[in-house]
Amino acid sequence: MTVVGAMIPGSGYLYAGRRWLGLLVLSLWAGVIGLVVWYFGRDLKQQLTDLAFNTSALKVLAVLLGLALLTWAFVVLTSYRLVRPRERPRWHTVAGYTTVVLVLLVGAAPVVRAAQYALVQADLVETVLPDNVRSATTPRDVSVDDPWAGQDRVNVLLLGGDGGVGRTGVRTDTVILVSIDTETGKTVMFSLPRNMMYAQFPEDSPLHDLYPDGYQTGQGDPGFDMLNAIYGQVPILHPGVLGDSDNEGADAVKQAVAGSLGVPVDYYVLVNLEGFKTVVDALGGITVNINEPVAINGNTDAGIPPTGYLQPGPDQTLGGFDALWFARGRYGSDDYARMDRQRCAVDALIEAADPMTVLNKYVDLAAAGKEILSTDVPRDLASPLVQLLLKVKDAPVRSVVFKASDKFFSGDPDYVYVQDTVQKALYPAKKKAKRKAEKPEAVEDPVDACAYTADDPVEEPTDDVLDDPLSDDLAATEP
Repeated sequence: MTVVGAMIPGSGYLYAGRRWLGLLVLSLWAGVIGLVVWYFGRDLKQQLTDLAFNTSALKVLAVLLGLALLTWAFVVLTSYRLVRPRERPRWHTVAGYTTVVLVLLVGAAPVVRAAQYALVQADLVETVLPDNVRSATTPRDVSVDDPWAGQDRVNVLLLGGDGGVGRTGVRTDTVILVSIDTETGKTVMFSLPRNMMYAQFPEDSPLHDLYPDGYQTGQGDPGFDMLNAIYGQVPILHPGVLGDSDNEGADAVKQAVAGSLGVPVDYYVLVNLEGFKTVVDALGGITVNINEPVAINGNTDAGIPPTGYLQPGPDQTLGGFDALWFARGRYGSDDYARMDRQRCAVDALIEAADPMTVLNKYVDLAAAGKEILSTDVPRDLASPLVQLLLKVKDAPVRSVVFKASDKFFSGDPDYVYVQDTVQKALYPAKKKAKRKAEKPEAVEDPVDACAYTADDPVEEPTDDVLDDPLSDDLAATEP
């Protein structure tokens, strides 16, 4: 009866003859359960994500869970004392209280964990997500009711910051624009080379007035003129040029990507690449295909050899250290191969982040997130964005990587071509119609950079159509 009373609070009181007390406790318990079912039963995903980003509600929830646990423990203990025999041997008393303790420990564990998660989540949200965003580049006409301001796509810039010992400031060596269909979650990822020159700025940007012919600082070192230098250089060279901003470097990169690709950039998420290891380890690793040896450490320019290699093989599970080098290793390779691997690493992270893994590893993930993440996504839009990302996990993710070809050269890009092909990738229906009219025969599918092909090499397609890195076929490779 003590165990039954723990599962159905109040039943122990009823069994012991405390009718009114039993009915009161049972009614309160049923009312709480009914309220929870009603609240989350309306739309489970929406209600959970709304709660997850409401810091006040999370703290109140933690307190309520604590009070509920204490009340429940009192009911279980008093129920046992009421239903146990008045006369009993000593071993009966010991066994009874031992059972009560075990019941309390088993019942308390999930409640304590839920309260812990609520407080951890509240701390994470307050640390990472700004309450009042100061940004020159975030959309102005958005609201919780209309988070995307009627747009059919929301564009989020993923930046990998490569700060560290011996580095001057932060350089965004990873630049990926993620464009998400706000209705379906279908996604196109655009990867830009870190060494892209003459980045463009939108005409209405103050940076366009400073760099009408593209970003070139004239400092004599080409490293300061690359796309990856904008984050660190613009705040130094032109402090305050973009107005009131929490992160002028990120705003500058957003405008550079927007001007170069010809599409608006709504928000950014900056990840410290060193902290990437912690996230991967917290998820239990990521699984990727490796088609050629990937160097660990090493510096080609300085003649420093690698300390090891990630060897080719299919379906390899990499821990944080190896996953970081898979994503950033460049010795004996080039930026374009690294961009392919980074895109594959993003795909693998999406795959690894299943709900049960995230739940089990949540405390570690939250701790890592506080250390490595920064963003200009406002707190009140975080819930709609997460709901959209849940659609992304189940929708096709297409990838577009700007590689060196007869149509694209990172040292002097043809931005008319870049912007045209971006539009074709985002709106393939128009492109398919045009392609069908111009070339009705079938086009050979290219090699998927994330697939394992080392044991069965496939020749690269030679059709002129496939020279376009944003052609329908190249852009449509799915993880």
